[in-house]
Amino acid sequence: MNKLYRYPNKGYLGGVCYGFAVYTKTDPIIWRILAIFAGFGMVYLVFWLFLEKG
Repeated sequence: MNKLYRYPNKGYLGGVCYGFAVYTKTDPIIWRILAIFAGFGMVYLVFWLFLEKG
């Protein structure tokens, strides 16, 4: 089973969206669009604070 991490060296602004992309095996741009346009900004900040670096 995969574990969700954030990748600050590979992504933008903390690497949370890149971590979601690795976890779900999708393109990071999908998660970035969701974070910006779907209102996941606060959720992004929470994950940025609490996810381990990968």
